[in-house]
Amino acid sequence: MQYGMIEIDGKPFYVPLEAVGRTADFLDKYAQRTESGDLERELIGVYTNYQLQFLPTTKRAEYARLWDKLTEPVEFHDVVVPGENGAYGFRAYFSGVSDRLLLQRAERTYWSDLKVKFTAKSPARV
Repeated sequence: MQYGMIEIDGKPFYVPLEAVGRTADFLDKYAQRTESGDLERELIGVYTNYQLQFLPTTKRAEYARLWDKLTEPVEFHDVVVPGENGAYGFRAYFSGVSDRLLLQRAERTYWSDLKVKFTAKSPARV
């Protein structure tokens, strides 16, 4: 995996990454306070989720291919993103896909600030 590249459903996308953020979200089966004020909790696992932001590109066809994949109406995707040891793969759903118009000339449209959130289907750690 090259820096600035991601893979979705086994296919690489060559739109350069500007920023990659990740969170480790702890999901509980239950968490409640007892009458004494002590917390009782059962942890399901730790989910590693990613937020990606892409740089503008002049490769309009590649950008359109990525946009189409990110907005594809399917429940989950297999993704590979930058990780601790080079690459990290997991199954996720996409949300918060957005971009903004950068430039339009004649028949050519360029977009910028493409963002997406990848939310893990299963815990990374239990």
